[in-house]
Amino acid sequence: MEDRYGTDVLATGWRQRGAKQVQTVPAEIDLVVEVAGDGFCGAVTRLEAGSVELEDGKGRRRVFPLGKGFLIDGEPVELVVPKAAPQARRRTASGSFAVEEQRARVALPHRILVEGRHDAELVEKVWGADLRVEGVAVEYLEGVDRLPDLLRDEPPGPGRRYGVLVDHLVPGSKEQRIARAIEQSPHGRHMRIVGHPFIDVWQCVKPSSVGIRAWPEVPKGEEWKKGVCRRLGWPHAEQADTARAWQHILSKVTTFRDIEPALLGRVEELIDFVTAP
Repeated sequence: MEDRYGTDVLATGWRQRGAKQVQTVPAEIDLVVEVAGDGFCGAVTRLEAGSVELEDGKGRRRVFPLGKGFLIDGEPVELVVPKAAPQARRRTASGSFAVEEQRARVALPHRILVEGRHDAELVEKVWGADLRVEGVAVEYLEGVDRLPDLLRDEPPGPGRRYGVLVDHLVPGSKEQRIARAIEQSPHGRHMRIVGHPFIDVWQCVKPSSVGIRAWPEVPKGEEWKKGVCRRLGWPHAEQADTARAWQHILSKVTTFRDIEPALLGRVEELIDFVTAP
């Protein structure tokens, strides 16, 4: 026989039976809600310490406690803190996955040597995070001509490998002759010398990243950096002018995509060489 009155009139939850369930809604920015019993209607602009700030169409802002007491399209809702979106793995400027919460390693004896200060700054901008994790320092030579002196004073060996990045390493160049002589010396087995075909590391930055169509052609005998600045309409009278020009160029480099492939592959090759077990 059916019990018209239920089996237990004193059971818990009897007050909620039949009551309309209030939907919980994340208080996302720009969500428009109405305050029940108040009539204030506005968009969510900020969440802070259990409160939500609303801004109405006239720019007036008011703060209310999160929770129940709000309406959306006339229906009661409970505003709750939105769940944090899962964070994708962060990448470094070189495109590698970033190693989170790891201190830089103490510098190893291995080194990457570059010709000038600008080269070192560009390598640091793109690969600095990777190199700090590996404990590899970047040093500049102030010209490949100084490399033989360095090797005499601090010769490489099994526990001290050198990777060398050379500008304008093309057949028949002075740079190639120096590199070949070193590679054929007893030091060669502990070194890797690579280069790019450009006259200067400035050209390793893609013209499109700098906002120009192409790097200007500068005749032989004219100082290349000043010649570039002159043809681009940049100040070039003093050394400080070319220094500022480089800082402008470097500021346009944010990831490896701003770098020419002719440099990308060579630097990655050096990093692999000096970090190999």
